[in-house]
Amino acid sequence: MRADSARTVLTILEAAERTLNRKPNATMEEIAAAAGVARTTVHRRFATREALIAALATWAAQQLTDAVDAARPETTPPLIALYQATANVLAVKLSWGFATNATLAPGNEATRIQAGIVERCDQLFARLAETGVLRPGVTPLWARRVYYALIHEVCQDAAAHPDDPIDTDAAATQLVETLLHGIATPGTKL
Repeated sequence: MRADSARTVLTILEAAERTLNRKPNATMEEIAAAAGVARTTVHRRFATREALIAALATWAAQQLTDAVDAARPETTPPLIALYQATANVLAVKLSWGFATNATLAPGNEATRIQAGIVERCDQLFARLAETGVLRPGVTPLWARRVYYALIHEVCQDAAAHPDDPIDTDAAATQLVETLLHGIATPGTKL
């Protein structure tokens, strides 16, 4: 793809994210207007609204992969990788909320990319277990599920308060501390 064509596609995807995040049933015409391009330009790149949303979700999934890659989870000490991946992923998810939550037909590219992210996350949680970060009885799968739930809650809170920007580093710190230490005062017993 030529550089100017790639820029146009990115402009359309960014406008689609902003528009659809605000108005999920927005038309291709509204997205084109937000991108500052003709409707025909959008239709030339994306034959249908569904194709645009699939491309948007695939692009966001690739951004999530890049965010995880940047944390180097296979080689960085696992706690540092967990924190860095969390901060990176939150930055993507908070910027691309519509795209990362889009519902797509089965067998799409975004779902394939996301499966790779889950596999890498499972590997990181296995490393956390191997190094004794996870207490006995807590499986890496359970830890990953709780971790994903915490990420989801941060994103839900951000969506509920769009005028109150979230500091991703602070949110990542709180999320990882909550995951690893819970919410109780140290020493609290059942």
